[in-house]
Amino acid sequence: MKRAIGPWVLGLVILHGLPAEAQKLEKVPRVGFLDPTSRAVSTARIEAFRQGLGKLGYTEGKNIEIDYRFADGKSERLNYFASELVRLNVDIIVTRAIPGAAAAKQATATIPIVFVGVADAVAAGLITSLGRPGGNLTGLTSLAPELSGKRLELLKETFSKVSRVLVLRNPSNSGDSIIWKDTEEAAQALGLQLQSLEVRSAKDLDNAFESATRIDSQALITLPDPLLQSHRKQIVDFAAKSRLPGIYTDPEFVEAGGLMSYAANPLEFYSRAAGYVDRILKGAKPADLPVEQPTKFELVINLKTAKEIGVTISQKVLARADKVIK
Repeated sequence: MKRAIGPWVLGLVILHGLPAEAQKLEKVPRVGFLDPTSRAVSTARIEAFRQGLGKLGYTEGKNIEIDYRFADGKSERLNYFASELVRLNVDIIVTRAIPGAAAAKQATATIPIVFVGVADAVAAGLITSLGRPGGNLTGLTSLAPELSGKRLELLKETFSKVSRVLVLRNPSNSGDSIIWKDTEEAAQALGLQLQSLEVRSAKDLDNAFESATRIDSQALITLPDPLLQSHRKQIVDFAAKSRLPGIYTDPEFVEAGGLMSYAANPLEFYSRAAGYVDRILKGAKPADLPVEQPTKFELVINLKTAKEIGVTISQKVLARADKVIK
């Protein structure tokens, strides 16, 4: 009897003598980072997200893990990676724009989803309302439909003689129809004629550029879309070659050689997304976390590009710029 009980009692003594941390290892939260673009395109955004987490006491690889998935502008990969993150049983999915949020929502109704830069989450059917999202999604909206009209206003103000504007857009993006409708209404009010060129995949870009050379356009805008952003360098190079003044959906186009952009700071979005992750990990429900809307928008102008394509930006417009690249 003593021989049978002895080892068991000894084991109990050893177990109770261990610190609580050794008895029960604390689970490290795991975040799925689902991006419709590429790692190269998203480098600065990833860093902003990491820094945001760092301010809240999280260090990647130490007390939080991040699983990255990049769709490189391909919708089929986006859906696959969303399902893969669900199979990995991550604690939260952080994603971007309507395509990313829609893919994540389709993949899970239970894992919390934090979206970044979604154009109109209510109209897209992702949430019930901004104040009470409902379901498992919340995050930050970009006000993209309204901003497309503002970009046309800035374009018209900067180049008063412009009347025909080339629009690069991706109808495969489920948010495109919402933004396109607002853009058309704004153009009509400004007396602008829009010339739409559809880009549904990377291979469509060259055909779009070829078609654009046969259209007598005087300026260029892009609608918000991960595919177009993934190929921003090709787009701004085409605009420069065609000597088309362009206004874009975020400052990264301008940094790549585009002329102008007007948008909320995308890096601020990702820094603030870390706050949502923190609150959810501490027990908050996405359904109860209001969606944030941007309150500050930045006008960025590239004077080097202006000189290269032979246009002049008035001092009045330059005075309104938040950043000027010389």
